[in-house]
Amino acid sequence: MLEGIVRESIGRKASKALKRDGYLIANIYGKGLENINAAFKVNDFIKEVRKKTTLAFDVKIGDKVLNVVVVDYQKNPVTSDLKHVDLKVAQKGVVSKYMIPVKVVGTAIGLKNKGVLIQSKRRLKVKCTAEDLPNFFELDVSKLDVGDALLVRDVVAPKGVSIIDAQRVAVVGVEKAR
Repeated sequence: MLEGIVRESIGRKASKALKRDGYLIANIYGKGLENINAAFKVNDFIKEVRKKTTLAFDVKIGDKVLNVVVVDYQKNPVTSDLKHVDLKVAQKGVVSKYMIPVKVVGTAIGLKNKGVLIQSKRRLKVKCTAEDLPNFFELDVSKLDVGDALLVRDVVAPKGVSIIDAQRVAVVGVEKAR
């Protein structure tokens, strides 16, 4: 389990000192909860995120254990070092909005016909409870030819999950190569 510390001071000077010591600044929030300003060791955070098998994972801040989902992160544009992360608490029984990754499987027919596979949506916005939270959406593109696309309405959502994105938006498609 990933362990972090609660930041006492949230000023620029304190944040710089923590970053210098190898910490990652994090904000943890949820519906009806007090925001928590936290910090994690950068390497520990990266290891935990890479080895997790579900979208939500547990973190320990002080004496609290929270089940969280990564909402957003910021990287240094030059060095690609992780600078900041936003975590949302996945509360049981509370309907909330999440961003779910889209995984593409199969090889499209259109790739043999001089087409290029373009994935325009990497994550889909959904509304559900923490219990119904899917880890990812899997799309099979093996039947797509040049000019074909899979739209948001073609994505099958599990029971209890509703997709918020517009139904007419393309998620993945095959376009003719120029």
